[in-house]
Amino acid sequence: MMSFIISLIALIVGYFTYGKFVEKVFGIDENRKTPAVRMADGVDYVEIDWKKAFLIQFLNIAGLGPIFGAIAGALWGPVAFLWIVFGCIFAGATHDFLSGMLSVRHDGATIAEIVGYYLGENAKKVMRVFSVVLLVLVGVVFVTGPADILANLTGKPSLMWVGIIILYYMAATVLPVDKLIGKIYPLFGACLIIMGVGIGIGIVVLGYDVPEIAFVNMHPKGTSIFPYLFVTIACGAISGFHATQSPLMARCMRTEKEGRRVFYGAMIAEGVIALVWAAAAMSFFGGTEGLAQAGTPGVIVSTISNSILGKVGGALAILGVVACPITSGDTAFRSARLTIADALKYKQGPIINRFMVAIPLFVVGVALCFIDFTIIWRYFAWSNQALATIALWAGAAYLAREGKNHWIASLPGTFMTAVITTYILVAPEGLRLPESVGYPAGVVAAVLAIGLFLKTKWVGKPIHE
Repeated sequence: MMSFIISLIALIVGYFTYGKFVEKVFGIDENRKTPAVRMADGVDYVEIDWKKAFLIQFLNIAGLGPIFGAIAGALWGPVAFLWIVFGCIFAGATHDFLSGMLSVRHDGATIAEIVGYYLGENAKKVMRVFSVVLLVLVGVVFVTGPADILANLTGKPSLMWVGIIILYYMAATVLPVDKLIGKIYPLFGACLIIMGVGIGIGIVVLGYDVPEIAFVNMHPKGTSIFPYLFVTIACGAISGFHATQSPLMARCMRTEKEGRRVFYGAMIAEGVIALVWAAAAMSFFGGTEGLAQAGTPGVIVSTISNSILGKVGGALAILGVVACPITSGDTAFRSARLTIADALKYKQGPIINRFMVAIPLFVVGVALCFIDFTIIWRYFAWSNQALATIALWAGAAYLAREGKNHWIASLPGTFMTAVITTYILVAPEGLRLPESVGYPAGVVAAVLAIGLFLKTKWVGKPIHE
C-alpha cells in the first residue's frame, strides 16, 4: 500500500517541482497575446477560463486510456507504478506541455505543422498523414465500442447507436468549441476525476492489499517488461494522441501562464487516474493471475466500481466505459478536421467550410465501422508512442534552437526511440525478430537518434508574435 501512496504523492510533487522547472526552461511570457486573444473567431479560437480548459483538456486526453491501459499494464505488477510516475512526470507531462505551448506560440497550429517547422518539410508531410489516420482510427473505435456497450445495456441494435454517436460526433466536430464541448466536457471531466478519487479512497479505506514495488515481472505469461509495458500503458505515462488534442485548448487559453495548469496539470491528473486503476486492478482480484482471468477491461471497471462505490459506482462505470470514449472520439474527429484545414490553409470560420472538411472524414469513418480492423488496431499502441516520440524530438529541436535546456525533451525522446524501435522489431504484430536482435537494435537506434540530434546545427527561426 505504501508504494501506491508514495507514488500518488510523487505525482503531485512532480507537478509543483518539475512542472515549474519545465515551465521555466520553456520561458512563458504572460504579456504575449495568445491565439485566443489575437485570432478570436467564435469557432475554434475562443477564450475559455483555465479551470474549464483544464477539465476539457483532461477529458480530451483521458477517455478510456488511463483506465483500460492501466488495467492492462497492471498485469506486470507494481513495477507499473514506476513507469506511470516517472513516465508521466519526465516524459508525458513534459511532452504535453511542450506540444501545447508550441501550439500556442504558433497560432494554435496542429502537431503536424509544428513537427514540420522544427524537423523539416518531409517530417511535416509524414505527420499530416500519420496524424489524420491515427485520429480517424481513434474516432471509429470510439464509435463501435460504446455502441456495442449501449446495445448490450438497452437491447437496441448496435447500428442505431452507431448512427446516434456519429451524429453527435458531427455536431461536436463543426460547432464552435464553446457551444457543445465547452459545456458538457467539464462535467464529464469532473465525473471522471470523482470516479478515480472514489476508487482510490476505497482502496485505502477498505484495506485492499496493493503489492509493494519490486523489480519482479509478475506478468502471468512472462511477457517482458521492456518494451511491452512502455507501450501498453500510454495514457497515464506518455501518449502521442495528446499532442493531437493540445491545439484545441491552445486556441482557447487566455494567457501563457495557464499552460502549466492546462497541459502539464491535465497529464498529471491522468497519471493519478492511471495509478489508481492500476492499483485497483492488481489488488482487487488477488494478484495478476486473478486479474488475467477477470474478463475484459470493461467488465473489470464495472466489477470494481460496483463493489467499491455501490450503485453510484455502477453509474460512474457506465460513464467511464461509454461517455469517456465518446468524448475522446469526437475531439479526435475535430482534431482531424483542424489538421486537414491547417494543411490546406482552408479557413474554418464559415460553417460550410467546416462541413466540407468534416463530411469526407465521416464518410471514411462510417465505412470503417463496418470493417473488422482488430488486427489494424493492434498497431495503434505502437503508432501512438511513435507519435509521442516524434513530438518530443520536435520539442527538443525548439529548445535547442532557442539555446535552452533541450535535455528535458531529448532524453525522454531517446528512451522512447529505443522503446518503439524494439517493440516493432520483436512484437507479435511487428517483425517478430528474436529479442537478441531487437534489443540491441533498439539501443543502436536510440544512440543514433541522440547522436544525430546533438550533431545538428540548429538555426533559430522567429516565432509569431
